[in-house]
Amino acid sequence: MQRLRITYSKGNELMFTGNLDMQKVWERTFRRADLELAYSQGFHPQPRMHQACPLPLGFTSENELVDFWLNSDESITEVLRKLKSALQPGITILDLRPVSMERKALQTLVTAAKYRVFFDEEVDLDGIEALLTNLKNKKNCIRTRRGKEYDLLPLIQDIVFVNEKPAYLDVTLSAVAGATGRPEEVLDELGFDFTETSIIRTGLILSE
Repeated sequence: MQRLRITYSKGNELMFTGNLDMQKVWERTFRRADLELAYSQGFHPQPRMHQACPLPLGFTSENELVDFWLNSDESITEVLRKLKSALQPGITILDLRPVSMERKALQTLVTAAKYRVFFDEEVDLDGIEALLTNLKNKKNCIRTRRGKEYDLLPLIQDIVFVNEKPAYLDVTLSAVAGATGRPEEVLDELGFDFTETSIIRTGLILSE
């Protein structure tokens, strides 16, 4: 048995495919590739596969991670060849590497996520630097999510506006259990409608 980690991009074809459905997408991919996934023990065995961090619907990504366990000792080269032949549109494998069997579960290692937010051309961006300064200078930023209040400010690790064509924001947000920031909430706080943007997750930060 071996544990491997895939780094992949998720394109427009799958931008409205949720986390649970992505699990099924990968399971089908492994079946088509004739690769035998290892299964958990118990009354309801499940494929041993861990996704790093759920990607919100409507977002694309340049850097998703998934760990999986194989009941074989096939080489990385052979596993990669089989997977690439079985991929559906919207997934591009960027890297495949072995991971120690003793390492913690992938989802427990994620501490932050990086996003790039592109604005539609008709969005008025005058004064956005002032809006960012005002946000950063606040003592707190209390919002409500699912009926519970939380402070958005500690969840924003970094935010930078790049005034190019197209203009965009680079945002780094906390992504740990109970303290996960969402870029659309940052945009709402700045006074922008996230439906007038395109959001790409550009990276995940792991604790090790």
